[in-house]
Amino acid sequence: MAELFLKNISLSYPVYGSGAGRSLVTAAKSISTGGVIRRTGHRHVEVDALADVHLTARDGDRIGILGHNGAGKTTLLKVAAGILKPDKGRIRRVGRTVAVINPAVGLSPNLTGYENIEQIALLYGMSRGEIAELRPDVQDFSELGEFLDLPVSTYSPGMKTRLAFGVATAFQPDILVADENIGTGDATFVKKARDRMRVMMDRASILLLATHSVKTIETLCSRAILMEHGRVIADGDVTDIVSRNGPPRDRQTIVALNRSLAGPDAAVP
Repeated sequence: MAELFLKNISLSYPVYGSGAGRSLVTAAKSISTGGVIRRTGHRHVEVDALADVHLTARDGDRIGILGHNGAGKTTLLKVAAGILKPDKGRIRRVGRTVAVINPAVGLSPNLTGYENIEQIALLYGMSRGEIAELRPDVQDFSELGEFLDLPVSTYSPGMKTRLAFGVATAFQPDILVADENIGTGDATFVKKARDRMRVMMDRASILLLATHSVKTIETLCSRAILMEHGRVIADGDVTDIVSRNGPPRDRQTIVALNRSLAGPDAAVP
């Protein structure tokens, strides 16, 4: 049985050499997007990308994440998948977790396409036999042919995306963490990539999907959360959350809404 629990998750990014100090923090009060910017010392600034986030997901949950640009959607995905480590909070995952966010980041440029397939598969705990079965699938999907024998450093950006996307979507996850806005190369490849993603989403026990598309969430998800300025301010029925998705609110209101979500279900077993 797949499960995902996040409790009191917070993550901040230091901003070095901003030269802004107090002026940047003052200006940030009028900004309607992004995390909370604060001054931590003389000319030192931090951005709170996530603040006190709670999330509980179990078998069958299909959760869509809505929010403005900079609301923290992708950061939340990366923390949920284990790509980023939060500054504080607790996380518990049960089941194989696969992230399809920016898969090209995980490619090693000095390795060949086939060697990258093997390396990524080993990181997911696959056996040599399973990797041998995986290779033809990625080869057919990526349509890279003999380029798979060449170092990835010789690939164009579109070729890297094809390989990375093909590998990332070749695994059968229990928990799928995905960003629908991921680039998928040239136009002829887009439909093929989306069809493959939809199959993967259908098979996953838990889906956590970030997107700006209300239609996608209404079609694929049974539950939704709304994020603003690094905080989850609403979690529930898709229709209800979609109706709340509007211009960002002031930060004091957001903090109050965020805290109201921290109940018994937020506890990590």
